This record gives sequence, structure tokens and C-alpha cells, in this order.
Amino acid sequence: MAENVSEDAHDYSLLKDLRLQIGVEDSSFSLCFWVYLMNSTPFPATIIGQVHSDITGSAPFLVLNEKKKMMLLPLLYLHREALYPGNSTSWTEVPSASAEVDFPLKRWVHVGCEVATDFMRLHIDGKIVGEKLLSSLSNNESDSNGSGRVTLVGIGGDDAVQGYIHNAKILPLTFSIKDHYVQDPPLQLSIDSSTALDIEEDSDGVWSIVGGKASCRRNFSLDVILLDALGQPVNKEIEVDASLLYADNGEPVEKPNDSEAPLLTSYDGIEFSSSDRPSKLSNGRASFKLKISQLSSKCDNRLFHIKFSIPKIGTYPFLETISHSIHCISRNRNTRSSSLMCKRSSSVVHPLSGSQSSGLDDLSSDIQHSNLRELKPSPSLKRIKSGQEKSSATFMVDPTMDQPDEECNSHAWTSNQVNNVCQTHLEGRPENVEETENSSSHSESTEEGNPFFNNMSSYKNQISDLTIFKYCLGGNADRCLLLKEIASFASEQELEDFAQMVALYSGCSHHRCQIIITRKLIEEGTKAWNLISQNNHQVHWENVVFEIEELFMKIAHCSTRSLTHEDLELLRRISGCQEYLDRENFDKMWYWLYPVAFTLSRDWINATWCSASPKWIEGFVTKEEAESSLQGPRGLQQPGTFILRFPTSRSWPHPDAGSLIVTYIGSDYNLHHRMLSLDNIYRVKVQYYGITDRNQISLCSSDETVRNMKPLEDMLLAEPELSRLGRIIRNH
Repeated sequence: MAENVSEDAHDYSLLKDLRLQIGVEDSSFSLCFWVYLMNSTPFPATIIGQVHSDITGSAPFLVLNEKKKMMLLPLLYLHREALYPGNSTSWTEVPSASAEVDFPLKRWVHVGCEVATDFMRLHIDGKIVGEKLLSSLSNNESDSNGSGRVTLVGIGGDDAVQGYIHNAKILPLTFSIKDHYVQDPPLQLSIDSSTALDIEEDSDGVWSIVGGKASCRRNFSLDVILLDALGQPVNKEIEVDASLLYADNGEPVEKPNDSEAPLLTSYDGIEFSSSDRPSKLSNGRASFKLKISQLSSKCDNRLFHIKFSIPKIGTYPFLETISHSIHCISRNRNTRSSSLMCKRSSSVVHPLSGSQSSGLDDLSSDIQHSNLRELKPSPSLKRIKSGQEKSSATFMVDPTMDQPDEECNSHAWTSNQVNNVCQTHLEGRPENVEETENSSSHSESTEEGNPFFNNMSSYKNQISDLTIFKYCLGGNADRCLLLKEIASFASEQELEDFAQMVALYSGCSHHRCQIIITRKLIEEGTKAWNLISQNNHQVHWENVVFEIEELFMKIAHCSTRSLTHEDLELLRRISGCQEYLDRENFDKMWYWLYPVAFTLSRDWINATWCSASPKWIEGFVTKEEAESSLQGPRGLQQPGTFILRFPTSRSWPHPDAGSLIVTYIGSDYNLHHRMLSLDNIYRVKVQYYGITDRNQISLCSSDETVRNMKPLEDMLLAEPELSRLGRIIRNH
């Protein structure tokens, strides 16, 4: 952690205000600085120019070309190849030390320029990215052409590059640029996405948050982190403000007359205006418990943003961070149109193979085309014929994971190997029964004709329909409370029956696993906390890491691979604790860790986790770490490079908790995130409604299916979009 950082507004300056003189005696030198460029930067653009007292105008020194590649150009009165003002030659034709990677925007980047009489080198983030040999002017030529000093100036303004500079220095060529890189990195504020556990996210990435009047609105938690440009938390005690803005124009949401502030924060159960109670950073982290009193429906259905900022340091874009767009809804509206994002069509054409399959069996319907209907079994699912009870083993991926970790939108992405495995084909009747000749009545086609519905009455006697509906429509926090209550009295069979009903009415079979593991998760979590805490309210984090690691290895059935320091640090972040862990922190961590360990305990995945060379799953990594590693210091890696990870924002009982996500570079050179659906790797028997027979639900893989399937790593590499395993690169 960066200790006792001294940071104030004077440490940052506008790019346009940069002026550095190079002395006559400086025939070789290094220029080092941090730069933060805004998204509005035009291309091509000159970042730093060079001027001389004997000439009019300026010549480019450091530029970004039209492909966003940085170029370092020769220096006036030092290199024969230098481009002088007024010369008709374009700077694109001048020899330069050029980077091969796109220059990133909206984040701090360290730039180092080595200038000598016969060469130039360009460094980005401490690494050499370009070098060029040049020819120097003789002393006579240099003296005759100019006796003054060259001044390096930042080029910026309203119609040019907009950016900021930090710690710009002219240094001797012998000085290490890497030393400058690590000495005094600038700061940047960001939201820790792994803490947004209680926030529902729609398919378009918009957060749905229940707000409005005091009796209806819900708390949601968010942490912001202050990191230096090297990714290290900053030990700086300073307050962070939170405010509510309109997403379309960035203006503050108005406070209605005689009403509450639009954004509220909670301390010890008491609500305050967020502007009155900022949160103080501790070890680089500030935690917020927020509520929104203003509804989108009362603001012309406009979306909101939450802005976090540190005004005491300055109003800089890198010391502000903006949340996802927010649609603030009332509780009643949320109940009617909760994001049941797992609706599936009963007969969906597979986008790759063209085959049709049962909606709840292969979960191949795209969420963008799903419609929320009255909460009952989908009519199209009621008309699936019986008699074709084949086993299927389907390897599936979620294309909508390109949006940040949305709920349970599995979409078939069948590997070449699985194409050889028998897939289920179910014949579907027309969706509108009344328009079909000789069709049976509604009751005949559902309850009388379906053995699953013949048993529904026994399910209802144990757990009410209201409880099932509450679970289907509730958020993650609501589901958690319901499952804890149900697990206190229900038998294992009743939990399985409840899981079946939720899968049926929500249209999402992924809920099944989370419900069935409930009892073990709660029981083992309670035992673990009692063992760790020894009846203490809080326990020092360093004293519990060994027990957490031991429990994880036991549940994951892996004695050969332990957790790394980075794995444990991510668990600490998920828990939300600092130095001490309490029961609430432990539960947050446990609800994420247990589903992950359960997934890894399955034979088909366990071997992939235990593989040491190559390491197919490098541990617990965030989405940001995976993206950064695939981008790398030299830009995007080649298409097909991928990394496996677990979504850090998905905890039990979220249906995607414990899932594996593939983050990869597509053929379009963009980053993609797709979720592997593991449910259908296991042998199931398809009955009416796409629901497996309740006596044949198994959380263990079928020996027959697994024997006929290749290892996960082979199936991944068989995908046309995936060709090469990537590596996690961390800044230490």
C-alpha cells in the first residue's frame, strides 16, 4: 500500500500549461511524465510541441497518429531528420520512435522519452515500445542554425487535446525511466464493482434500484477505491462525496420542495442527505450505504448516475467516478416487472447448429428477445410432447456477458466435440392453443396431461405459491432471506421440489443449484464462523486466512492447490472488511466462495482447476484484471486469447454464482465476456415443460456423460473464437 501520500491540486496541471526548457548543453536527456487524456481527444493530435526563439511556430515532438499510436519525433537543432516549422513535409513521413499499441484514454499513462544525438527511445508505463536510430547535426551546423534553447510545450485547448500532466521532469539520460515510473504515481478514483452485490442489472447494463418513499426504498452498498496508477491502494484519510446526477446531461438531480434529498446515505440506521455525510477513505477504500428517494418515473423516466468525487483535492476527472446508469423504480413496479431475465422460448433455433431444443434444457433463448409475461409456466412450454426423452450434454456460453455480468442469460455456444453428443429435439405445437384445430383444453394440455403437474399439489402443501412467487420476483437479498427461512424447516426433498418450482416459474434452471446447496452452505458457513471467531465478535483478517484456505480446499476437493495471496486479497475485498472480519463480512465472503468451491468440486471442472502447467484457471481475478491482462502493455493480444475467471459480482443465491466466465479477444479485436453454462454438462432426463424428472436431479456429473466428453480445456480450444490461453499480469 502506498503510505502517507502527499497529494494536492498543485500536483496536477493541464496539458496545455506544460512548458519545459532544454538547455544548450543538453544534447542528451530524458523527458518523463504522467499524462491523462480525455475521451474527447481528436486524432491525429500533437501532444507536445517544440518551439525555439529563433523560429516562428512550433514543430511536433510527441504525437498520436490517426490510429491512436504514439510517435516520438526528432528534436530541433539536434537531429538532421527534425521537422522544422513551415516545412511542407508531413510529420507522418518523418522517422520516429513509434509504439505499436493504441494509446489508452481516461486513465493515467506514464511516458518516457530518451533523446540522444544518435537515437530516440519511447517508453510507455516503464517499458520500451519504440526506438529509432537518427543522425546528429555537427556542432557547426547546430551553432549556425540556432543558439537559443528548445522549449517543450503542451498542446491543448478547447479544440485540441484535453488532458492533465503529473510530475513532468527533464532528467539526465543516465537516470532510469523506470525509477521515475514507480516513484510518485498519480491517483485515480474508481468503483469496486465486486461490491455491487445487491444491485439488479438489466440486459443493457442499467442498474434497477428500488427507491421512492421511505417505506419502499431499499439500501444498496457500493465501495469506491482510491488507487495509484500502479494499482496500489492509497493510505490517505480524506472524504469522498456522493451525488445523484441525470445520466443524459450530468446535471444534479433537483431536490423537490419540502422533500428529502434525492440521494441518501445510512449510518447506524439513520438516513442523511449524502451531501451532509461524505464517507472517509480508510486504507484506500470508502464504503457507502445508499438509498434513492427520487423515482425515474417522476423525472420523465430519465436515468440517473451516482458520482463519487474528492472535491478537497480538486475537481479532476480522474478523482471522480460515475456509476452505471440507474433506473430508480418503486417496489410495486419492481414486483410486476422484476428482471426475470431467464425467460426462455420453448423451441429456439440454435444460432450455430440450426437445431431446436427445449427452452429450459439448453437455455438458448437470447434475453433481448424475451418478454415478461404473467408469472405462470410459459404457454409455449406446455405444448412440448413427451416420448423423446434423450440425454443431452451441451456446452454453453452466454454472449450477453459482454454487458457487465448480467443475470443468467445462457446462450448455446456448442463446441465441436459436443456436436457429436446427442442433443435433445422436442417437437413444439403452435403457441396459441385456441388457434389450433382439435387442440385440447388448457387444463387438459397442462395439468391432466403432465405427470409433473399431477404432483404440484404435494409441492404446494410444503412451500406456498406466494413464497415461490416472492423468490422469483425478489432481488438477491430477498432470495437470501427466503432461503434461510425455508432451510430452517424444509427437508432436502422439499428444497429440491422448491428448486423445481422456481425453475419452472422463473424460466431459469440455474436457480436450481443455488437452492439445493442452501442447507450445506448455511450449515458449513455457521460451523466455519464458529471455528474462526471462537465466540469473538471480530477476528483479525490475518488470523483467519489459513482456516478459509483450508475450508476452500476441502469443499473444492483439491489438496494440491492452495489459494494465493492475490486470491485471499480478493476474498477480503469481497467481504468488505479492513483489518478485522465480523460475521457480516464473513457471510459476504462465504456466499461468494462456497458456490465457487462447489463448482470446482465437480470432477469435470476439478481437473482444470488442479492443473498446474498450464494453469487454466489462474485463481480469483476480477473482470478488470482479465481485461487489463489481455490488453497488455503492448496493446491487445492476438484474437482468440482468453482467460477463465469467476464473476466477482455474483454471490449466492444469484443463479450465476460460482459460474465460469471466458474473457477473450474476439476476431473483431474487441474484448468479450461469455459465461459457461455448466448445468447441461450433466446427464438429465427431459420431461414436459423442459423440467428434469424430480427423482433424477443430480448435482454430480454423470459418469457416462463425462466419459464421453473431452476435458474442458479441449472443448474450449475447439471453439472457433478461442485458440490460446492468456495469462494474468498484475502490477506489484
